[in-house]
Amino acid sequence: MIPVREAEAIILGCIQPFNVIGDTESIKLDRVSGRILSQPVASRLDFPHWDNSAMDGYAVRFADVAQASEAEPIALEVIGEVPAGCAPQNMVHPGQAIRIFTGSMLPKGADTIVMQEDTTREDDRVVIHRAPTAIGQFVRTKGEFYQSGNTLLPAGIALTAAEIAVLAAAQCTPVRVFRRPRVALLSTGRELIPPDQPLLPGQIVDSNQVAIASFLERHGAIVLPFGIIGDDPRVTAATIAQAIEEADLVISTGGVSVGDYDYVEEVLEHLGGTIQIRSVAVKPGKPLTVATFQVAEGKRDRSVVYFGLPGNPVSALVSCWRFVHPALLKLSGLARGWEPLFVRATLREALRAGGGRETYIWGSLYYGRKGFEFDRDRGSSSSGNAIGLALSNGLAVVPVGTTAIAAGESVEVLQIGMPIVETLNTL
Repeated sequence: MIPVREAEAIILGCIQPFNVIGDTESIKLDRVSGRILSQPVASRLDFPHWDNSAMDGYAVRFADVAQASEAEPIALEVIGEVPAGCAPQNMVHPGQAIRIFTGSMLPKGADTIVMQEDTTREDDRVVIHRAPTAIGQFVRTKGEFYQSGNTLLPAGIALTAAEIAVLAAAQCTPVRVFRRPRVALLSTGRELIPPDQPLLPGQIVDSNQVAIASFLERHGAIVLPFGIIGDDPRVTAATIAQAIEEADLVISTGGVSVGDYDYVEEVLEHLGGTIQIRSVAVKPGKPLTVATFQVAEGKRDRSVVYFGLPGNPVSALVSCWRFVHPALLKLSGLARGWEPLFVRATLREALRAGGGRETYIWGSLYYGRKGFEFDRDRGSSSSGNAIGLALSNGLAVVPVGTTAIAAGESVEVLQIGMPIVETLNTL
């Protein structure tokens, strides 16, 4: 067995990220959420596109209103208005003002905005009660935020709402992103049946296939379902060989422990794979196999990483959160931030573990006035029963060599969902 951190380093070292040549596609902004930019994006125009107002108010000449005050207000003639989305029709001359709205284009002749709250309207005049602090007050100048040709976003970042807003404002559509990873998914075990098939004596419903598919799709992958393949080594070999040819990453569940019908490692080596990991000092999830294959594709070889996950549902999902997710992020072209998200939390109840392996205990992660707190699930701790995991949002880590952590002590927690935010009334 190897330590968890060493296993993580080996896995990430095996991952060959997507290449700018051959692994990208052009996508419009309405379908780009969550995708990874494959190249830097430069603005196609200046932003703001023209001088505009940052406030509702009046466009004026600073020289006309620089001495305005409550004691000695200054009145200007209002010669028109500029609604948002319309070009100004008039020029501001000495003694004049134009009604203007947030985002409206600044009319010629004006150099300052007086906000509406500092004025009083009297028919076709506006009375200014407070002088602007400086020339250019509340004016956003053309290109103030960025100019045509400026780099807006670097390659290798995930596109979320804020990044997409920037791209839209600069009319950068479509954009080039890395394609979604293709992940082959299969289950081994002659005892397995799909969830919609009648259950006979000795059979087990395969929950891993649909659970891991959901996990992968949520994190941006395209799932290639290879189904249940039983325990025949020849069928296993043929299926895995096909999966390696079609996918960027391959995941199987079961067949990697020490049972008489656990053939996966033998098959991987027979197919030319290099076994990188055979087991990890982690609970749950000890029987984890990781192998690599070099596949010829056009003028270049690509590396395919194979994950042989444990068959127990909890072990398989914990392995996905701890090992598969970082690998998937790096493969997808994300430049950084592959590591799992851990937080320090105070224990509400003591944790106990065997001590020989790094142990992950599922439960509820809370956030409130005292910061993060963790409360373990009090139900079944069996790796074959996912009910407790289903209601959890965190995995508390008990380090190797530690058999107990007392209530009130802090512990590292792997976030697998959003923390429960507690209001002051519940604290």
